[in-house]
Amino acid sequence: MKHLFPRMMAWLSLASALPLALVAQTAQQGGTLTIAGQPDQAPLVRINGKSYVDIESLARITRGSVRYQGNRTILTLPQAASAPAPADVQPVKTPQLTGTFLGAEIEALTAIREWRVSLVNAVENNYPVTENWMGGLRRTADAKLQLAAAAATTDPDHQALDLLRNEFTNMQQQSAQFLDTHAKVNYISPDSFANNPLDQKILTCERALAAMAASKQFQDEPSCH
Repeated sequence: MKHLFPRMMAWLSLASALPLALVAQTAQQGGTLTIAGQPDQAPLVRINGKSYVDIESLARITRGSVRYQGNRTILTLPQAASAPAPADVQPVKTPQLTGTFLGAEIEALTAIREWRVSLVNAVENNYPVTENWMGGLRRTADAKLQLAAAAATTDPDHQALDLLRNEFTNMQQQSAQFLDTHAKVNYISPDSFANNPLDQKILTCERALAAMAASKQFQDEPSCH
């Protein structure tokens, strides 16, 4: 409706400027004006191929008002109400991670986190990093990962699962690097994690997966790739 009003006002201004004789000679009945959502109608007059409507009639069918100040005519229109959404149109909901998968994902992520914390503590305190010890942490995390894979049922679940698998793979790679280093030397610098790009990637992905679990919404994270 709001698109009709500027055009109607232009028509009204033009009509008031036309000489009365010209209007009398060229005016023709042009049908009726109906505004969507309004029950009333107003007659239209066609002049030189253009349609015009009486301003009082326009005010009536729009539930507006007309007032005059000297040679000014002021039309006040009511605020257009927002059209209600059709009853059969439901709001679109963002798919959420399923509760079953979320529980399994959190357990797997916790196992990977404990694996990393144990490795960091060992290096920082110069404890031996051995396969027997690291292997047990890796197997626990892998078992939790398999449970998460079995719990994934929806597309968001599977997308989150892919990131969780990448987190496991990155942690496995970092663990293997320190195992290999320890096999070659007896001492590993305690600050080995300070500027370690792979470790920073693991930490960033871990935070993203934890935030995803809290929001129950899948969000892609570059560090998990």
